[in-house]
Amino acid sequence: MRFSELGLSEPINRAVASEGYTTPTPIQAKAIPEILAGNDVLGCAQTGTGKTGAFALPILHRLGGPLAQEGQGPENQRKKKNNQHGRNRRGKQPFNQQPSQPGKPRALILCPTRELAMQIFESFITYGRHTRLRHTVVFGGVSQHHQVRKLRSGIDVLVATPGRLLDLMNQGHIDLRSVEILVLDEADRMLDMGFIHDIRKIVEKIPTPRQTLMFSATMPREIRKLADSVLVNPVSIEVAPEATTVDAIDQYIYRVDRKNKGLLLSRILCQDNVKRALVFTRTKHGVDKLVKVLKQAGIDAGAIHSNKTQNARTRALQAFKNGRVPVLIATDIASRGIDVEEITHVVNFDMPYEPDTYVHRIGRTARAGASGIALSFCDHDEHGFLKSIERKIKKELEVLEDHPDLALQAPPKRWEKGGNHSPKKSYGGKPHRGRGRNGSGSNSSSGSNSGKRSRSGRTRKAYASNQGKRR
Repeated sequence: MRFSELGLSEPINRAVASEGYTTPTPIQAKAIPEILAGNDVLGCAQTGTGKTGAFALPILHRLGGPLAQEGQGPENQRKKKNNQHGRNRRGKQPFNQQPSQPGKPRALILCPTRELAMQIFESFITYGRHTRLRHTVVFGGVSQHHQVRKLRSGIDVLVATPGRLLDLMNQGHIDLRSVEILVLDEADRMLDMGFIHDIRKIVEKIPTPRQTLMFSATMPREIRKLADSVLVNPVSIEVAPEATTVDAIDQYIYRVDRKNKGLLLSRILCQDNVKRALVFTRTKHGVDKLVKVLKQAGIDAGAIHSNKTQNARTRALQAFKNGRVPVLIATDIASRGIDVEEITHVVNFDMPYEPDTYVHRIGRTARAGASGIALSFCDHDEHGFLKSIERKIKKELEVLEDHPDLALQAPPKRWEKGGNHSPKKSYGGKPHRGRGRNGSGSNSSSGSNSGKRSRSGRTRKAYASNQGKRR
């Protein structure tokens, strides 16, 4: 199937062709006809499969002109029959090109992060270049002055993060009573970030009937409950098992001590086949520290995390996209918001706590049919996370041993047998010595604390237990 056969209007097909796309991805081929037909859609697809185009193209088509006159595909013949009496089969008026109104969008796209919001906004600009529709994006971390000016000039499509959207609504700059199409993109991530209550407040302000589209890489129980509350007789579309990895990604693991991870990363980044690398760490402090380590090794790297200002994050991402900086270090805030072509390597400097996060991280490579390499650095205390990931993706990661001087020493037997918890040793390999209530070391055989676990020992056990429950 080709884009020209999906029933999209000529201006949109022209914009798609100018980008070099001729064949839709599976999620696009299944979702676009349903959205054009006016149905609510619940879509589940792995990252990097073209979900943005799956909803952006039909939204531009529906807002850009009369449905029955635009496309030439078979779907339009069905819509023509449904629209003979002036309404589609959901009982709504056909979408026509209308004058843009200040602060009153006709389509609203909600997403979790600023980076993802900018990516979606740029897609609407690209695919809607031959239409008269107006688009804008609002998110926090920057002054609202320029965003308010854009809103006052009139908008058709609004891309927003929930927090800034609610702020502007409370100030009277945005009115959602004209919204005809609502999109919740990366819904699972929005729930993870605590936006569920904000989403419900926003949905309450949007009139019905409306068309609602929800896209997510995973479908946990909370997402299905949300879908039941906002979707009406949705068409479920799943193009791959949820939270699976792209086959084009070669996945490997390095068993390496934490103190040697920086040196191992420096060696890998100096290899000729590493053209553009995205590196993930767990913490903001870890990002800044790793940038300094790489700088000492003569490797230029950018950084993105939530403590950075929006302008700094934008500059770092733009430098990475343009190739001026070959390495970008990021926390998981960027795992679903970065859409950069030709990322050859994704490196998990720290193993993620959640298996789904691993899938989203490595999904930054091998996008749009390309291939890529994912490398993960696993220390003794991260072995349980590795096993959870392998169970989730139903695949055992291949161990690389091309840097034997940095490899871990032989692990204890219980680690070899696949135990979920790491041995209670510090990174230096010395036995952990907590302090008991009497101030003595936990290994002491005398005193009132004899035979009891130290506070530190109990803390470590509780932490490991909690991680097991999370998995």
